[in-house]
Amino acid sequence: DIGSTTLKAIAIDEQDKLLFTYYERHNADVTGRMEHCFGQLRQTVGEEVQYSICLTGSVAMGVAERQGLDFVQEVVAAAEYVKHCHPEVATMIDIGGEDAKIVLFEQGKAKDLRMNGNCAGGTGAFIDQMAVLLDVDVAALDALAREATQTYAIASRCGVFCKTDIQNLIAKNAAKSDIAASIFRAVTVQTVSTLAHGCELRAPMMLVGGPLTFIPSLRKSFIDFLHLSETDIILPEEGALIPAWGAALKASPNPSQGGGLSSAMTESPLLGRGRGEAPGSLQP
Repeated sequence: DIGSTTLKAIAIDEQDKLLFTYYERHNADVTGRMEHCFGQLRQTVGEEVQYSICLTGSVAMGVAERQGLDFVQEVVAAAEYVKHCHPEVATMIDIGGEDAKIVLFEQGKAKDLRMNGNCAGGTGAFIDQMAVLLDVDVAALDALAREATQTYAIASRCGVFCKTDIQNLIAKNAAKSDIAASIFRAVTVQTVSTLAHGCELRAPMMLVGGPLTFIPSLRKSFIDFLHLSETDIILPEEGALIPAWGAALKASPNPSQGGGLSSAMTESPLLGRGRGEAPGSLQP
């Protein structure tokens, strides 16, 4: 899963057992991160393996086209994971680096898929920007928010407007903890108001994506805003890697679990060898 800011990978075996995970910021060096990822994969699962590959993510389509690899849209990939691993889910909220998604399910099948356009507003990149503005890292921003006593209404659709709101709060000597909590509240309101469009977001609700996986204060903001209890929320294993996991299921060699043996490995110069052979040295 090659997103706007991170590269994620999941490897599963024929029985869908998790073998390997990878999560790193690519810092615009996608080829370098892919080479590192597949090098780590070979060290983990060994050289003499058979495999199929499927890519997903906002950056992955171009890579898939150039390398002749299979591609699945990321919301479809995430829905595949939910259908296969958590059919009880009614709503999935996924916040990424520069986009956010809400998927509504009925009886394990995706009935409505909603995704904003590529925009830093209300996403992981937006949180990064606001942390820089407060001169802290994201972990410290999360810690500050836990100490908040109130929240303020601030813009989140545009980083410029939010910066103005935050600078006004700083000028009024508002506590950093309250500003931090307000940032997470703004992300929550932006996501729900933009994507829900009046539809009921029902529990059980799965929260996935890097920000919702790694920032407890952001999760709490969603729980409070949507009036949920802890038992209404599902935090899956490797929650930051769900679209990658769905892509792995799509590439499964077992036709009953998502798509048959992928044609992805036909003489890919990136991965070295053809489908079904052990990977050779990785080339840019």
